[in-house]
Amino acid sequence: MSDIDLDARGLLCPLPVMKLRKRLQPVAAGTEFRMLADDEMARIDVPHFCAEQGHTLVETVEQDGAQLYVVRKG
Repeated sequence: MSDIDLDARGLLCPLPVMKLRKRLQPVAAGTEFRMLADDEMARIDVPHFCAEQGHTLVETVEQDGAQLYVVRKG
């Protein structure tokens, strides 16, 4: 899965979003980041995080029994 920047499967709320926040910090605005998570709360947390922090949730897709979130840094 070379297109996955962060594999957060098995991590429970709030860890997927906390790890996403940390990994987004050093990248340039406009960079797209892909995170795979299987925690059901991520379905709520990731869109909320993006809205609060000025990032764009480009898409959410089911992949390998989890959700693939594509986030564009704002």
